[in-house]
Amino acid sequence: MIDYKPLDLTIIGAGMIVHDLILPAAYHLQRLGYVKDISVCGTRVSSLQALKDNTVIKDAFPGQDFTAYPALDSTSSNNQELYKTVLTQMAPYQAVVIALPDPLHYQVVMDVLDHYQHILCVKPLALTHKHGAQIAKKAHEKGLFVGIEYHKRFDSRSLMARKNYLSGDLGEFVIGEAKMIEPYYYRFSNFQNWFTAKATDPFVYVGCHYVDLVHFITGLKPVAVSVSGVKGKFPNGNEAYMWANGRVRFENGALLSVTDGLGYPDEGAGPNEQGLSMFFEGNQKGATLKHNDQFRGVEYSFIKGRGSANKLFHYINPDFFQLIPWEGEGYKPIGYGPDSVMTHIKYMSQIEARVAEDPNNAYSVRLEAKEKANQKGLMATPENSYINELVHEAARLSILNDGDMAMIEYEPEPHVRLRHS
Repeated sequence: MIDYKPLDLTIIGAGMIVHDLILPAAYHLQRLGYVKDISVCGTRVSSLQALKDNTVIKDAFPGQDFTAYPALDSTSSNNQELYKTVLTQMAPYQAVVIALPDPLHYQVVMDVLDHYQHILCVKPLALTHKHGAQIAKKAHEKGLFVGIEYHKRFDSRSLMARKNYLSGDLGEFVIGEAKMIEPYYYRFSNFQNWFTAKATDPFVYVGCHYVDLVHFITGLKPVAVSVSGVKGKFPNGNEAYMWANGRVRFENGALLSVTDGLGYPDEGAGPNEQGLSMFFEGNQKGATLKHNDQFRGVEYSFIKGRGSANKLFHYINPDFFQLIPWEGEGYKPIGYGPDSVMTHIKYMSQIEARVAEDPNNAYSVRLEAKEKANQKGLMATPENSYINELVHEAARLSILNDGDMAMIEYEPEPHVRLRHS
């Protein structure tokens, strides 16, 4: 018996993450039968054309294509509402991936739920707990699955750490540090139009991966956040936090320091610099784990330069995303990045397969599947990862108040406040 139902897939957004991860994962799912037709909705024809012309994707997925909105011969551009028109053309209970700048997530997610579509949203789901809770409530009422693409949860290192921590083999988490420094060239991308100081910062944008990861590994909830930033200006003159350092205290008193920025040298050997160190105590002993995530033990020196900086020497990451030969045509995507995207979309197709077997109980079937994912806790959902919205909200409150500590309180309702307010 086939345990999945092929779904149409719409990707809202046509930026870097769609090139580097989402479209390749979607094309592979199409090969495997989980996905039928693929549409990509952007705001600029030029972005969609670049996605069509991506030679790496074309070589890996020969003969596969997507429907572009707007059409490539369209003279209109920058239509921020076009995705709503695309949604009206979809049958209900299909799949939508939202890959837009962080401040746009909440409204687009709510609109997609109004059109009865299952959702995978790139992190963060929303920038406040109130908005995350509204998404969870609406998804529950409509029987729709919503996943958040915290792909580090699918790294085998993270899953090993979760298993070892929850089994008691590491003791109790007491202190740690994490780092994620993204490339300098991000400053010349579309980031300069939305990554402004009043909207977001590096801690919220990428540091959230490691806060979520520590929560994923330990189950501990954060209770206080302090974030300070260093400002700079994009080439277009917009002011932004280019660097940020945060400190997160967890409910058991443990501390995590997180350093983030847009400044890894374009000429550097790695794609970025990132990693996590955690220290533990138990049975009158210490324990530790260290994930050196930017260096995965693979080094290459090429005879031809590669990438935007035309680099010869590279640290290659085989674990996040690579395209490799397989038994079929072209290449297949491997790594915890595509694993994360594909797991969520496969789950949506499996939900609808169960509904097809028991259509008279469609709503209860969908809710049961949603609750199973919530309880399992591997895929991030609004219910099992709501601490992230609280951390984002606390981080923004802190950084806009010169690093003052922002408290996260869970009773009577989850909320944040400045410590001295």
